[in-house]
Amino acid sequence: MRMDALKVCCRWEHLKATGGVALVVGTWLTLVNQADVIATQGVGVAVLLKVMVNYLTPFVVSNIGLLARKA
Repeated sequence: MRMDALKVCCRWEHLKATGGVALVVGTWLTLVNQADVIATQGVGVAVLLKVMVNYLTPFVVSNIGLLARKA
């Protein structure tokens, strides 16, 4: 089951869709939650980790939705 899920998520057309969602939502989350910190303090390790999570979260959620639809 897990290998099948990985195959579904790694298909190019699915990566384009889930990656696009992650790009748009992750950028929005970063602007809303971290723009002031980045503007005043720059990008440190803690901020960089938060920004990475801002992009990873919608990517994972999009893939879960994809898998739920395929099930």
